Amino acid sequence: MTGIEELLLSRIRDVADYPEPGVMFKDITPLLADPAAFTALTDALAAIAASTGATKVVGLEARGFILGAPVAVRAGLGFIPVRKAGKLPGATLSQAYDLEYGSAEIEVHAEDLSVDDRILIVDDVLATGGTAEASIELIRRAGAEVAGLAVLMELGFLSGRARLEPALRGAPLEALLVV
Repeated sequence: MTGIEELLLSRIRDVADYPEPGVMFKDITPLLADPAAFTALTDALAAIAASTGATKVVGLEARGFILGAPVAVRAGLGFIPVRKAGKLPGATLSQAYDLEYGSAEIEVHAEDLSVDDRILIVDDVLATGGTAEASIELIRRAGAEVAGLAVLMELGFLSGRARLEPALRGAPLEALLVV
């Protein structure tokens, strides 16, 4: 295990039985509260942005905003929020996707993406991959290229990577931690 992995893991708190019995929630708020850990995380994700040749960072609602915005600033790139449906004013592109129990929809301002853009998608956790897969489709429908997906933590037992690899079409999926 590397020094950054140890630092990040040491600042992630396990919360048993949240939000329901049997679930072990990974709380990143202690990591965000620690300036050294948050800086190390931001630097690591910004390095991924640079290595992918990204021109913009997309953050997925809501914790992807917290991680993606400082990554974009550190990497000297623009930041674009992908939000739940109905949260963005003006013209949007939307993408529906299935959840375990039902469906959801995400949106982006279409004018924020162009055919010249290479997008790094940033989020806190890769679980089943449904939201990330929908964001990949949304970005491509807007005409931009997906440069990669970067997450703080991948929950390997939920097989999100296997779901996303075909959708990524060879673009990298980088997880700083796999649990």
